Amino acid sequence: MTSDMIPPKPTPRPEKTTLRQYVKLFRKDILSAQPAKLYRAWMAEYKTLFFRSFLVNQPALVKRVLNEEPMNFPKSARIAEGLRPLLGHSVFLTNGETWLRQRRIIDPAFEGGRLKDTFPAMLAAGRGMVERLSTEHGAFDIEPHASHAAADVIFRTLFSIPITHHVARDVFDEFQAYQRAQPILNIAAFVPLPKWMPRFHRKHTRQGAKAIRRLITDLTVARQAEIAAGQAPDDLATKIMTTKDPVTGQGFDTAEMVDQVAIFFLAGHETSASALAWALWLLAANPQVQDRVAAEGAAFGDQPTFSDLSKLRFTKDVFRETLRLYPPVPMMVREAKCPVRFRERDVPKGAQIVLSPWHLGRHERFWDRPDAFDPDRFKTENGKQCLRDAFIPFSSGPRVCTGAGFAMVEGPLLLAMMARAYRITVVTDKTPMPVAHLTVRSKDGIWLRLEPRLSA
Repeated sequence: MTSDMIPPKPTPRPEKTTLRQYVKLFRKDILSAQPAKLYRAWMAEYKTLFFRSFLVNQPALVKRVLNEEPMNFPKSARIAEGLRPLLGHSVFLTNGETWLRQRRIIDPAFEGGRLKDTFPAMLAAGRGMVERLSTEHGAFDIEPHASHAAADVIFRTLFSIPITHHVARDVFDEFQAYQRAQPILNIAAFVPLPKWMPRFHRKHTRQGAKAIRRLITDLTVARQAEIAAGQAPDDLATKIMTTKDPVTGQGFDTAEMVDQVAIFFLAGHETSASALAWALWLLAANPQVQDRVAAEGAAFGDQPTFSDLSKLRFTKDVFRETLRLYPPVPMMVREAKCPVRFRERDVPKGAQIVLSPWHLGRHERFWDRPDAFDPDRFKTENGKQCLRDAFIPFSSGPRVCTGAGFAMVEGPLLLAMMARAYRITVVTDKTPMPVAHLTVRSKDGIWLRLEPRLSA
């Protein structure tokens, strides 16, 4: 099912841009800082006095970087500069043996039946969101509500506490302020600086990160005490904190656990909130699609179980199509560990390798009608092929997001619950325009109206 409505997309920058202009545009918004040619290019090079970057869209190159030779293309230290105050040495930023050790401890918490175990927490968070929105009348911005719901899921699954818990609420409030204050890049991302030189993080960024980490430390120390007393709930935090690295026999100490919780909150809350808010707007802009999702939500019932998720087939495709058009993490940056050749071109050691879910998801050489919203596209041969070659919202290979399975349960679940409860409509004079800071959000919020479908 397609619509004549083309979802909003930022205007690309002019082809010729100075480094100063580029840095200014990049700090303001990653998406509009890119030229239009990237939606057709197999590869593009950007060269300055301080760095060389190669954006790669060709499937064979993407697979080489992410799947075939991941250790030869580690996470870029330049991107880590902007996130270090909050994330420390979390699994999102580390490389090499440190990263391998962290994944050996973290991965078991997300395996086996853990998705089924966390389903009740996701369901409770969804019900909480539906109930809270019953007080909204007229036009309102859905983004804060999506953030609230996603944070509720994280705290329920990670620490077995709802968002109404005082510490969870304080972390959420601090993080909202941090997200508004923090650009994804600082000057060290563009100009190589020695380790001893200050990184020029904004005062609000430093203070916000410190406050968040202090609150997470309190939760971690309290959980350590519960584990020692044999009274800890069987949730993700307990699983991770009681898992030992099978190679070294060591687990995470308090500081390491705080680093990991910070990235779980950032990745699991900020990204989920972005995807959910855009998905709700896309439903509002496409009433026929919304009605199909609402029908699946109604069939889901009042007391669904984990096995009932199989009833949300179309809703899952709607969420997948949202991730294609508005991937929460629009670009991922790796670094060439040694000289290589891409498309008969020399790529020097230290070059930045940019992988862009944003451009891959809208690439004109891959997708039929790449800018259109069409959840049914995944039933076509083109859609199936593109899922294999041009769809990486969770990355791919060894560094694939550990929470990808969680996101593909949480997103469709909350989307179906919302469509079942409310008829959602757009606000005609407030079309959202995507911008990217920490994640892909709307420049001025995502405004909607709700009308109850069912009586309480």
